[in-house]
Amino acid sequence: MRNFFVLGCLAVMMLGASAVNAADVPAGYYADQKTVYQNNGGAPDNTTYFNHLLRSIRNQIAAVGKDHVDIRVVDFGAGVQMLKKAKEDKALAAKIDALRGDGVKFLVCANTLKAMGIEASDLYGVKDGDVVPSGVAELARLQGMGFAYIRL
Repeated sequence: MRNFFVLGCLAVMMLGASAVNAADVPAGYYADQKTVYQNNGGAPDNTTYFNHLLRSIRNQIAAVGKDHVDIRVVDFGAGVQMLKKAKEDKALAAKIDALRGDGVKFLVCANTLKAMGIEASDLYGVKDGDVVPSGVAELARLQGMGFAYIRL
């Protein structure tokens, strides 16, 4: 099923479709949204997955409007590599910065950091308040608070 989704996305990109802007969406079409994205990587090509994840978040903000979304990204497992890679990859860092500027919060699993021997300071822009005890438990907590769950 995931392969069909990826193929569909590629087909749309090849047709030259661009992201919808909030100004193009009829007033009242989207209610305010609370969304949590799961990021535990996308093997075998994490780089492609990370770019797809960030582009999808950007598209949601563009369609709904940054004042009408509350978005969290829970990074754990291989997903933490996105924030590690962003320390060296300026283009990736710029995408993350732009999303943070629109209010997106990137949360990092303490269990993953411990298991991988990574410090929060090894990750791009991560502060102590961005580290949560458990990525999976954070997904459940946010869903319990009314956040819609998305895993790409």
